[in-house]
Amino acid sequence: MNYTIEKNNASPAYIQLYQYFVKDIVAGVYPYGSKLPSKRVIAGDTGVSVITVEHALDLLSEEGYVQSRQRSGIFVIYRGEDFLGEAPVARPIPSKREHLSQDIGEFPFSVLSRTMRKVILDRGEDILVKSPNHGCEELRSEICRYMARSRGISISPEQVIVGSGSEYLYGLIAQLLGEKSAFAIEDPSYKKIQAVYTSMGVKCDLLPMRSDGIDSKALERTSARVLHVTPFNSFPSGVTASISKKHEYLRWAKKKNAILIEDNYESELTVSKKTEEPLFSMDPQVQVIYLNTFSRTLAPSMRIGYMLLPESLVGIFQEKLGFYSCTVPIFEQYVLAQLLESGDFERHLNRVRRKKRKI
Repeated sequence: MNYTIEKNNASPAYIQLYQYFVKDIVAGVYPYGSKLPSKRVIAGDTGVSVITVEHALDLLSEEGYVQSRQRSGIFVIYRGEDFLGEAPVARPIPSKREHLSQDIGEFPFSVLSRTMRKVILDRGEDILVKSPNHGCEELRSEICRYMARSRGISISPEQVIVGSGSEYLYGLIAQLLGEKSAFAIEDPSYKKIQAVYTSMGVKCDLLPMRSDGIDSKALERTSARVLHVTPFNSFPSGVTASISKKHEYLRWAKKKNAILIEDNYESELTVSKKTEEPLFSMDPQVQVIYLNTFSRTLAPSMRIGYMLLPESLVGIFQEKLGFYSCTVPIFEQYVLAQLLESGDFERHLNRVRRKKRKI
């Protein structure tokens, strides 16, 4: 096993080992159905502890690359071609879940109020001015830096559009892409997705969900040229798309010359030590619009969402919808920008993740 774990690397040893396996599994070095070496063999060959190996294998299992079979070993379940075989088992998700639950992810009020006071003192009367149409430069720049740190997504502020929650952004997307277009959405899905699209005159093709994502046959049959997916913990099914299913979405979009809408609501609250890999950065040849909101991670009253546009759609958006005023008050934008810059937002996320792991 020619895996070199670098001690001076910024990434932990288990992440380096995970990345080596992902590369080899995708490349076919370990094909579908093959068995990985035992934990002790991997540990001996790479010079790391068995616990480190277990962490790496847990990540591979969580993302649908491998599956542990009792008394048999670890087997590869990732397919490079269209998903034809047995689907990876979805992660166990609590059956009862409120989409806008307020009991997890609430931001400490003391930190929020302190930040608000700081913004008022630092900005003064600037908090009374009208926001730039796409959001203030400070927040859009901080979102770029946050996405680079947390998701490995490299973007410019021009690609970031700030708006008052997901529903508002759904409406912008419908106006941007909906003319003479059909959208495919998950069935079941968060009811406001279909409600907003149909209110804008967009026809929605409902694609049934399976244990790892949208049914493959239904996806292949649809004539839609826009696919809206919630790959992490889809509501209300609780399904998280496997890595194979994510690649299937990308292959479908490339084959159909279609656009993907990646609605990653609540993805920051994953208990995994490695966050979900976004479709947005997985294949540069596919146009993906990334959506998320801060209402779950800060507070339901903070109606701040954002979408990331692929570079190819920035000019089109500006031409068709650039006249829209930003619907988030400039004061709230400055507050969020300060929370991101100070690290308070990410420290809060880490506290929530540690709490959820103990449940």
